Amino acid sequence: MNSSALEVNPQIVAIIPAAGIGTRMNADCPKQYLEVAGKTIIEHTIDTLLLNTHVAQIVVALSPEDDYFSQLDVAKNNRVITVNGGKERADSVLAGLNFLSQNIRSANQWVLVHDAARPCLHQDDLNRIIELTQKDCCGGILAAPVRDTMKRSARTTDLIDHTVEREALWHALTPQFFPLQLLRNCLIKALKEHAVITDEASALEYCGYKPVLVSGRSDNLKVTRPEDLALAEFYLSRMK
Repeated sequence: MNSSALEVNPQIVAIIPAAGIGTRMNADCPKQYLEVAGKTIIEHTIDTLLLNTHVAQIVVALSPEDDYFSQLDVAKNNRVITVNGGKERADSVLAGLNFLSQNIRSANQWVLVHDAARPCLHQDDLNRIIELTQKDCCGGILAAPVRDTMKRSARTTDLIDHTVEREALWHALTPQFFPLQLLRNCLIKALKEHAVITDEASALEYCGYKPVLVSGRSDNLKVTRPEDLALAEFYLSRMK
């Protein structure tokens, strides 16, 4: 579906938490600045969001010590703004939400939160989750049904404790998409009460909400380990 065919009324902005260092990549720079298919990972990620005309602005939450982002061409785009992120993902997302709540007065503001290291997002998935603005819901996330057999290990060993029933299990992806003030309020409450927050949806779940699962493509890969780079290169080559 072409993005221009969507009927989207609320203003939509995006937040990219990018203050992490990606230690599992064993690289000389944070993983979002590794090059794949001719650009850094984060440039692919941002370019995909910029391509969608319904995304008015992108806020990138960076480490205060980040010396890489300002050197990228995308940093000069007038739809891209940077803020200082925090130690944890939730801190970076909240920094972006605080900036937006102080600078945008729209009462009907929605926010997409997307991983910096997830460069293979397709426009059809992005449009599908944006359509949640037309439904009576608290927002939702892109997700993919679990297809493999799932095992849980014993807590202190790598031995199998039991097999987990995979029916109704989903892999959480991004973007995750919520009304700005609702997400901000839930994150503030969850962090204040020291809840375990692994993604934005978990903050809403903690506060009693039930976000929608929007079925997304399994090639919406998050680059986490060195072997993911070749796979991302392949997926990006197929998107051209």
